[in-house]
Amino acid sequence: MAGLKNLKKRRRVQIIVLAFVALGISTGLIGYALQDGINYYRSPSEVMAEPPSSDEVFRMGGLVSDGTLVRGQGETVSFSVTDGGAVVPVTFTGVLPDLFGENQGMIGTGKYVDGTFEASEILAKHDEDYMPKEVVDSLKETGVYVEPTS
Repeated sequence: MAGLKNLKKRRRVQIIVLAFVALGISTGLIGYALQDGINYYRSPSEVMAEPPSSDEVFRMGGLVSDGTLVRGQGETVSFSVTDGGAVVPVTFTGVLPDLFGENQGMIGTGKYVDGTFEASEILAKHDEDYMPKEVVDSLKETGVYVEPTS
């Protein structure tokens, strides 16, 4: 009888250990799968204060600086983004959203290479009052943001 009780206890411990191992493996696999999909947001001031490595993909947002929008050859566009504290030059090759323009809020995903943010994706506000939360927060920190009047 004592041997059977000992066997049940050992089996229970083995099942618990196996469950923890399975949980650890599944957590690791989920983290690995999400690794490419997670992009951290940085304001232009944060990018200039601590430039990220040239292989790090991140999101950056702010206001498109007035007078900096230059359309190059083909679909290449360059402009500058500011949060009121710093200005970061941006290049983008592709089709810009219809509502993209100077003095408008935007968020771009890309890499910071040789002092220029090379965007692979640009998102612009979708109506005249909306601005992404991250952009509003970074503009408020520098004192540039003014609440829209309704």
